[in-house]
Amino acid sequence: MRRVDERVWGWIGPLGVALLAFVTRVWHVGSPNRLLFDETYYAKHAWSMLEVGYARDATDGANARIADGETTRLFTDLPTQVAHPEGGKWMIALGEHIFGLDGFGWRISAVVVGALTVLVLARLVRRLTGSTWLGCLAGLLLCVDGLHFVMSRLALLDGFLTFWIVSAVACLVADRDRIAHHLETSLRWRPLRPWQLLAGVCCGMAIATKWSGLFPLAVAGLLVVGWELLLRWRSPLRDPEAPRAAWWGRALLFVAGPAFVSLVLVALVVYVATWTGWLVHHEVYAARFDLGDGNRFSQLWQFHLLDYQFHTGEYLSEQTHPYQSDAWGWTILSRPVAVDAQNDLPAAMCGAGRGDSCIRVITLLGNPLVWWLGSAAVVASAAMWVWERSWKHGLLLAMIAALWLPWFRFDDRPIFSFYAVTMLPFIIAAICLVLRDVWDTAGPLARRVLVGGVLAYVVVTVGLFWWFHPILTGETMPRSAWEARMWFRSWI
Repeated sequence: MRRVDERVWGWIGPLGVALLAFVTRVWHVGSPNRLLFDETYYAKHAWSMLEVGYARDATDGANARIADGETTRLFTDLPTQVAHPEGGKWMIALGEHIFGLDGFGWRISAVVVGALTVLVLARLVRRLTGSTWLGCLAGLLLCVDGLHFVMSRLALLDGFLTFWIVSAVACLVADRDRIAHHLETSLRWRPLRPWQLLAGVCCGMAIATKWSGLFPLAVAGLLVVGWELLLRWRSPLRDPEAPRAAWWGRALLFVAGPAFVSLVLVALVVYVATWTGWLVHHEVYAARFDLGDGNRFSQLWQFHLLDYQFHTGEYLSEQTHPYQSDAWGWTILSRPVAVDAQNDLPAAMCGAGRGDSCIRVITLLGNPLVWWLGSAAVVASAAMWVWERSWKHGLLLAMIAALWLPWFRFDDRPIFSFYAVTMLPFIIAAICLVLRDVWDTAGPLARRVLVGGVLAYVVVTVGLFWWFHPILTGETMPRSAWEARMWFRSWI
């Protein structure tokens, strides 16, 4: 009976935290009712894709007309060159299809996906730690992080990318648990693995949102194969007399082959499927971008080469942006991004004092206590992995590396700190996994101290979320109040 109760609480707790995340994110999400930052690309592309199946160039003044409620005559007949794949924009389009072309319509999908990310993370951490309260803690920390909060209220792509990556990892961990349980009684090969197939779908959607999803797919593939090979090698059911070379060769073939199909090939099929609108209308792209006379798939490949040149060529390398930052500083919040700012508003708008003015800002700024403790937890997780070789710590470190290190290669072009939102769930998971390890080795008195410390940390972290909330939601406030929240000059 206790096991059943624990399983029920294992869903009630994460669902409750996810509901909290949804409510906090959906509140006034349609305000301001205008396109902010890169919403000017993704929300308009999504609407054009709904209308004709592919993204088109916008007409002059389209943003202003959209803000005024106009939904027609916004585009030319020419297809546009897109910087990112179609998957994430189709998700934005779903919200626009249901609610229309306004701030709520193009942001509601991000709200739903943000809340689902909280749910999936809570369930993932519960599986990794065996603790429902640690799973709920992970979900709560993601819920009250400012960066993830704002990304869940904007029609940008990185929030969708985060969801698909976390979902893929959760599927692979569930798959590992199932195969480990299976290998306790049988070494029979299991080529058809539902959780692996679902992970492949999630990886395909991640890549279809942004190409940076390729890196976690590559790491996930290596981890899946490595996990199962080690489980089989250490199994007491393995024939110890079998020649090592022959055993490893056969095992690698029967493990890596199905994993390649489930992850890579399934991801490829899903990725190509998100380009269906493009493939149906390939002629208009071929005519505008001179993609040659080949079939639609070869033309799609040529279009991908154009996009790759855009990301890696001279155009972006020669650009600068006031909010660009170096990847090394992302985890310590060295340079947040203001996606909207209205300065020097009349003092009467917010009751500012003499000599003061009002300001309205939306800033992509993480919760300092989440990120700073998380950075320390990642270091501790690395030390524990070296000491124990725990696959759980190795998983988190590998995913953080896959989502962070590649950006050091592209530091010659403008990159932004909000790209790090994809790492955040795994940084939070590292906090919880380290807490689990400390709890397991602590005595009764140390455990009481640990509980008190965690409770105090949660209270202060939630308080910081409330403190920064006005600059996360664009609330009108005195400039002096905004300056009080800019702790460092690099935040301005």
